Amino acid sequence: MSEEREGWSRRSALKGLTAAAGAVSLSGVSLPSAVSMPLTRNGTVPHGSHEATELTGRLVRPQDPGYESARKYWDELFNSYPQVVVFCQNTEDVVNALRYARENDIAFRARSGRHSLEGWSSVDGGITIDVSDLKSVHIDPRAMTATVGTGLTQGELVNNLSPFGFPTGNEATVGLGGLILGGGIGLFSRKMGVACDNLLATEIVIPDGASGAKVVRADSEHHSDLLWACRGGGGGNFGIATSYQLRIHAIPRKVGIWKVTWPFRALERALDTWQRWAPSADERLSSTYNAGIPSVGIEVSGTFLGPADQVRKMVEPLLEVPGASFEVTAESYVDYFNAENSGPREYFNYKFTPMWVHEPLPRKSLGEIRHMLANAPSEHCNFWALSWGGAVRRPPSGGAAWYWRDPIFYAEPGTGWNGSENNSLHIGWIEQFRDILRPYFHGGYVNVPDRSIANWGEEYYGEHFKRLRAIKGKYDPHEVFQFEQSIPPLC
Repeated sequence: MSEEREGWSRRSALKGLTAAAGAVSLSGVSLPSAVSMPLTRNGTVPHGSHEATELTGRLVRPQDPGYESARKYWDELFNSYPQVVVFCQNTEDVVNALRYARENDIAFRARSGRHSLEGWSSVDGGITIDVSDLKSVHIDPRAMTATVGTGLTQGELVNNLSPFGFPTGNEATVGLGGLILGGGIGLFSRKMGVACDNLLATEIVIPDGASGAKVVRADSEHHSDLLWACRGGGGGNFGIATSYQLRIHAIPRKVGIWKVTWPFRALERALDTWQRWAPSADERLSSTYNAGIPSVGIEVSGTFLGPADQVRKMVEPLLEVPGASFEVTAESYVDYFNAENSGPREYFNYKFTPMWVHEPLPRKSLGEIRHMLANAPSEHCNFWALSWGGAVRRPPSGGAAWYWRDPIFYAEPGTGWNGSENNSLHIGWIEQFRDILRPYFHGGYVNVPDRSIANWGEEYYGEHFKRLRAIKGKYDPHEVFQFEQSIPPLC
């Protein structure tokens, strides 16, 4: 989903509604003893690091000129200073990095597209295992499958798959390594299911014994329980995936791109109409609801996997809301995607909170949303929601850890800003938004984590949390993969 231009993505929406109103590359080099070594998980310096498995790949360390670029997140609200960033060039580099970390008891994190929204894909004084260079692509059009490296971004996947489709979001720089393993929602979900539902197999590096690592293939015949967990169980919980075999889909040469806009005064009626209409719309029709601050206004927009001239009749209930303005075009989806992802970024700090809504929001809550937006801390605040239903109701063969199939829509209050002096103001606004709407939703989304969620296991995974903990205990009993909201093993 694009943070770069106006449109219907949850992050670009923070500004998009306005229109409606040099790393050093070394191979096979271990960290020298002269360099300050990473701390272990308990804060001590590891012993015997000089005897550890050698790190391989493209290594970037604090003294290298590319370190600042290598360590940074997409969301600059967070800063971590690892002792080394390992840009893995192949699966063996991932194995070596995990073995090295385990043999020396060094904290590590896995990283793909740097969009970890709570800053959990890197760690101070540890190792960042970065898989963003693993960008292989092989498409089998007869089998309608694609085998891709985990380092691809959504934008690279969309462009490489064309003219086929896959249910990702619309923000180009999000990495597949987090997206697929945690679910993957977007405008094609109602027709194609959640991204993880289309995961047929994955190659994944997991812990082995007391200090080792190994590569396994998880598919319907081998480690099928691990495949189930990788279909929505969240990145960084069970291992480091290096490639995916995906089911791909035929899409029209041109798709309908449409939007309806209103002034801010229509917020409640437009949202109420949308939330009652969208879940039962044609599966080929997807939509998001976007409400900005009063000077920005309201937009419902989306795609239709069919002739553009059919859209107006389908969205007629929306057009009955006073003040509606309607537009529709027929475009190549890849051209539209790329246009949405052009242009410069305007802000660099972000905060979102996830919500699954199961029943239409009552009138009182609609007024509360209006109040929060009318009193937002900046013009970059919004309430964004994605229509649900259709194919997401149907789990794939073999099932999936993805739990949230029954809601009527997904929602995210969001905000973007610049300058650390505004952090508490914006984070506080999001927390207040969540508290006010808490009676009206149930469940969260692991790909949009929120550190303020206390019962995050149930919020992200619902009734599947216990099974995920059991699988964690089978494949990672020593809890090698751990972070602030990682799944604990079931003992």
